[in-house]
Amino acid sequence: MDMSALELGKRIREGKTDAVAAAKAALDRIREKEESLGAFIHVLPEDTILRAAEDAQRRIERKEALSPLAGVPFAVKDNLCVKDCPTTCGSKMLKDYVPAYTAHAVTRLLNAGAVLIGKTNMDEFAMGSTTETSFFGATKNPYDPARSPGGSSGGSAAAVAAGEVSFALGTDTGGSVRQPASHCGIVGFKPGYGTVSRSGLIAYASSLDVVGVLAKDLADAKAVMELLTDKDPADMTSVEAAFEENEEGKPLRIGIPKSLRDDPLDPEVRALLMKTAEEWREKGAEVSEFDLALTEAFVPVYYTIATAEASSNLERYDGVKYGHRAQNAGSITDLMERSREEGFGEEVKRRILMGTFVLSREYYDAYYRRALRLRAAIRRAYEEALSSYDLLLTPVTPSPAPLLGTFEKSPVRMYADDLYTVGPSLAGLPAVSIPAGKTKSGLPVGMQYVVKGSAEQHIID
Repeated sequence: MDMSALELGKRIREGKTDAVAAAKAALDRIREKEESLGAFIHVLPEDTILRAAEDAQRRIERKEALSPLAGVPFAVKDNLCVKDCPTTCGSKMLKDYVPAYTAHAVTRLLNAGAVLIGKTNMDEFAMGSTTETSFFGATKNPYDPARSPGGSSGGSAAAVAAGEVSFALGTDTGGSVRQPASHCGIVGFKPGYGTVSRSGLIAYASSLDVVGVLAKDLADAKAVMELLTDKDPADMTSVEAAFEENEEGKPLRIGIPKSLRDDPLDPEVRALLMKTAEEWREKGAEVSEFDLALTEAFVPVYYTIATAEASSNLERYDGVKYGHRAQNAGSITDLMERSREEGFGEEVKRRILMGTFVLSREYYDAYYRRALRLRAAIRRAYEEALSSYDLLLTPVTPSPAPLLGTFEKSPVRMYADDLYTVGPSLAGLPAVSIPAGKTKSGLPVGMQYVVKGSAEQHIID
């Protein structure tokens, strides 16, 4: 799986290999890598995978109108439902949950002939930045097993970077596709809010969650996005995508927010940011710095809103209807308390408590309502910036991939690492992480590009 998804798809169409051989190669790579990597929670049974590959191959040979990704192996983050396949959200709470339907985004890929290999590891309920909060254990970074691959879509990023699959779906609430892509040296694309259906996605924060793509390069990400972009009546937030391209012959205007290129930025990451800017200038782009308003509010506003929505969304897990149920409870109240205590991990409990606090009657106006007002102001700040620039360029994270365990005793440090990615999420804007180079120790670093909501086409061109 060292070639790109489009290259593999082309070889399959040309008869130089076939979908079954591609699926077997993916399974061989997983058997080789998984014990030390831990990218997957669940790999589908081999006979199921091979039957799907055989079906894709027959459709290709009949020259049915399939996508360029027909026959190509892919993986899905384990918060996207797949019928008759365990879907756990990386949590003990859902470790035995098997949905009766498949998420819309996954269905789009299956209908296009792509071959699903399995479900990837993730921070529990997508709450984390390292893939260490998973009930099923941590995923390791393919570049250095002592380091995190990032999160919460760390399993998807690691699986693509290690060549176990050609591409993968992740989800991004405040950076969960872009950040692991940066740490694993691949492309991570977060579409604008509503561009990809959330039907079949198990929610963390409903006004922020989006389904995104992890791929080896921009061409692969674009090919996957073309399949995913679809107005879905089952998702009330789904919208018709309106793509714009940069005017022919007009220099690209790139803005770098001044406040996001200083502390707490690692010196090597800052050097790569400046190197990237210079490379754009050499290509003829107009690159300049500007003042982006309210950057100091990004992280507190994001965590106020995201935890409030998490508190509401996760209320359904009470040990009564579905999910983990505590044994020998003395009352219904005891059952609910013990089921949640046993079923949720520490980080999920922390965020539920934070969200419940900001939604409480005494603090609703002081925290949650104020955060909503600031979110609207942040959106306006981005709109103003993107009226002057075609792209905004920032780092993805302040530093390269952290050592495993770095944030165990200081979750606030983990939250602070989201400074660069939560702004576009709050504004509902498309953003992509693209590899920009490596540190002296060989760790990959990505740069983030942000565009206005109607310009997703030129961010992946």
